Amino acid sequence: MAKLTGGELWRRNVRRSTVAIVAANALAAVVVFVFLSWIIPAPAVAHPGRVTLLNFAVFVAYLSVAFPVAWVWSIRRVRPTRAWMIREREPTPDERDLTLRAPLQQLQILAAAWGGGAVLFFTVNAAISLALAVEVAAAIVLGGVVTSALGYLLIERINRSRTALALAIGPPRRPASPGVTARLLLTWAIGTSVFLLAVAALSIAVLLHAGGESLERVGVSVLVLSVLGLGVGLLTMRFAARSVAEPLESIRSALAEVERGHIEVEVPVEDGSEIGLLQAGVNRMVVGLRERERLRDLFGRQVGEDVARRAFERGVELGGEIREAAVLFVDVVGSTRLAATHPPEEVVRALNAFFGIVVAVVREHGGSVNKFEGDAALCVFGVPLAMDDAPSAAMAAGRELRDRLAAELSDLSAGIGISAGSVVAGNIGAEERFEYTVIGDAVNEAARLTELAKRHEGRLLAAEAILARASSTESGRWRLEGSVQLRGRAEATRIAIA
Repeated sequence: MAKLTGGELWRRNVRRSTVAIVAANALAAVVVFVFLSWIIPAPAVAHPGRVTLLNFAVFVAYLSVAFPVAWVWSIRRVRPTRAWMIREREPTPDERDLTLRAPLQQLQILAAAWGGGAVLFFTVNAAISLALAVEVAAAIVLGGVVTSALGYLLIERINRSRTALALAIGPPRRPASPGVTARLLLTWAIGTSVFLLAVAALSIAVLLHAGGESLERVGVSVLVLSVLGLGVGLLTMRFAARSVAEPLESIRSALAEVERGHIEVEVPVEDGSEIGLLQAGVNRMVVGLRERERLRDLFGRQVGEDVARRAFERGVELGGEIREAAVLFVDVVGSTRLAATHPPEEVVRALNAFFGIVVAVVREHGGSVNKFEGDAALCVFGVPLAMDDAPSAAMAAGRELRDRLAAELSDLSAGIGISAGSVVAGNIGAEERFEYTVIGDAVNEAARLTELAKRHEGRLLAAEAILARASSTESGRWRLEGSVQLRGRAEATRIAIA
């Protein structure tokens, strides 16, 4: 179904609202007619036909004046709302609040029209009979209660789409329209109080005209009022319950989606009362969850998922712990020449492709990339999460990484060095800015082996220390060679190739 424009939505709501107001007034007119004709015993007056004709003439005259006045009054009240909807723009905060108060303003207009009628008819009939004037005015007041309350509930429901547009700029700080309590009171007014007041009026009239009415008529009147009260009360209470239950159901559904991990949901805010504030509050909560999830995802991409998970579970503090770990260092060969002979965007694309393979291979073998250093990467196995056989995993990752780089990035080669031993793993830096890293002789050894591997035909070297810690299956794929003196280390390192 095509989305309506602001002008189309305005015209549709005006048509529906007009029908609803006419229907509410017609229903109230029926209530008044039934009340005066069959429920309340009429006081004796001289020339009843003339009295009826007089009241009918007054009714026609008042209707011809009150209807246009009420219509113009209503149009003027909603003119600001029409302006922003027709122009397809966002409302200002004042226009939003006026839109949210539109159903309440309509209630006030209807109440004023019926109240004016009650005063007029009381004045006209008081000169004939005070008892008749009281009965007629009371009947009109009851009709006004029905019209005003029903009109409010109908207008509020019909214009929910308009309310949602008004609330698109954000809800007001305080409810701008009557809330759940007011709706329930209006429902009670239509479904219960009117009929209870009618029964009370009938009782008073019977007492004032003792002996003038038969028990049969009184019984029929009470029965009619009771049946009408039950039926209308059921319908109006169902209407009011839906006006509260439907927004709450949208909130419940949204929270269920959030519980399942779907945080892209949004509750439509279509109520200006405390229910609308609750809907907006849920949306703000979901926005906060989305921001937190984005930060968590970004944090995980920056430091690695394992490090991020450890930080969320245990908190973060400066310092480290001594752990057994395997270290894999990989560095691009000829990166200086690459940067000098290729445009920057090509260099970035090449490095991203290179690091994409590194991350995929290391993750597949249970390790994590601890940091990217320009065109190099430091990868660790066994920290921060312990592994059963970190040395074997690191050596298997080194072999696969060498093969994939040769197959997928033939124009870009890299040296790979692997070692294992005791390292200090933890958060290094200052309270305001720190990073999770590993420090130790194994890290230095892997870095120096990487420099040597760049000049080695196989591009992959491992230290004897990690070969001794690996499983027999993995170590059987490697062959020890001679010893080399690595820069910055006092002892010679025996190397292995695969």
